[in-house]
Amino acid sequence: MDMGKNIKRRKSTKRQSKIASMLVIAAVVFVCAVVVIRVSDLREKSRDLEITQQALERQLEEANLERENLMAQEQYMKTDEYIEDVAKDKLGLVYPDEIVIKPAE
Repeated sequence: MDMGKNIKRRKSTKRQSKIASMLVIAAVVFVCAVVVIRVSDLREKSRDLEITQQALERQLEEANLERENLMAQEQYMKTDEYIEDVAKDKLGLVYPDEIVIKPAE
């Protein structure tokens, strides 16, 4: 009878060992799947952030160009030439020795 019990124990131990092995394999597969999904999500976020960074860099370049243009315009507006241009264009003023010729309409 001892032999019968030993055989049953061995079969039971083998079954438990197989079940434990299957559970470990299932757990490893699950962890691998989760890691693959997370890596995929992180890559997508990384691509989105790169696109956003490129767009922001373009906006920064445009803003810097606009700033330079505004600074140049500000410098021009401080000159006597600008004052003369405004006086002539908007107010119709001329120097006393100038003759105004208007095109026929």
